[in-house]
Amino acid sequence: MSTADSGAVLLEEQRGKVRILTLNRPRSRNALSTELITAVRDALARADSDNLVDVVILTGADPAFCAGLDLRELGSSGNNADAISEQEIPVGHPWRPLSKPLIGAINGAAITGGLEFALACDFLIASERATFADTHARVGVLPGWGLTYRLPAAVGTGLARRMSLSGDFLDAKQALRAGLVTEVVAHDRLLEAAVDVAVSIVGNDQPGVRTLLDSYRRSHDHIVNQALQVEDSTSQQWMADFDPSRVEERREAVIDRGRSQGGLTV
Repeated sequence: MSTADSGAVLLEEQRGKVRILTLNRPRSRNALSTELITAVRDALARADSDNLVDVVILTGADPAFCAGLDLRELGSSGNNADAISEQEIPVGHPWRPLSKPLIGAINGAAITGGLEFALACDFLIASERATFADTHARVGVLPGWGLTYRLPAAVGTGLARRMSLSGDFLDAKQALRAGLVTEVVAHDRLLEAAVDVAVSIVGNDQPGVRTLLDSYRRSHDHIVNQALQVEDSTSQQWMADFDPSRVEERREAVIDRGRSQGGLTV
């Protein structure tokens, strides 16, 4: 289904035992509205409980993977903030963790909340057009989905701090060298490459796959829980004093900077 064929903010496709979820707000560069966040959480929960699904792929409708929270919605009403933290979602996660592998197929810019979505996947495959940036400091909001642990775990402490404090972009080749992504492929081969890896996983013993994945995650969580609690506490305190007008004032500057660095080009 093409983006022109559907008004849904999230597209779902089944290929064998692989479920493909596509963020589908291309005109807004797949910015995370309350509706889209809710749709992603619901679709992932359904995929996790569906016996016909062994692997999930998360990608975006071109030109971007995800430009982060919908700043227009956040700046105008603050409603988006309620969707960020939901009682049933564990601290430091954008959705309830799956028992099945989740592959991120990063087709374009993954920025701020979009970067957090990417980091919450088990591993990433990137298009040559992919770019990555943390612009929380530029916008005037703080991360709440585990970025302050997951980003340094992926790329190292120094580079993570540099990305967060500067707001500068990494291109796909830089992301590969840093260890943020596992592979960079031609843009028109991205979904095919992600499905190929997913099919390899599907061909393995699924109880073994899920037990091994759970072991990875529990080992990770044993280390990360305290860090996630610190991030959550800081973010909640920040949001308690949050001024939506400040976000609106800074939104255009962030977008202009992304364009100049190639992160938001169509």
